[in-house]
Amino acid sequence: MLRSKEIRQMDNVAIHKEIESLKKELFELRFKQATGQLENTARLNTVKKDIARLFTILTERDVK
Repeated sequence: MLRSKEIRQMDNVAIHKEIESLKKELFELRFKQATGQLENTARLNTVKKDIARLFTILTERDVK
């Protein structure tokens, strides 16, 4: 789980890379869930919240 403090220390390029990797992980988790292979279903919500947190901090930077 990413913390807001850690994200704020990253630059925009690193945040975009992290979003990309989390989206790929989310796709893989959804695929595993659809095929019945996913054991840790809570990871889906964690990844979604991490992506939202990253986008929120990017939006905050654009507003400032």
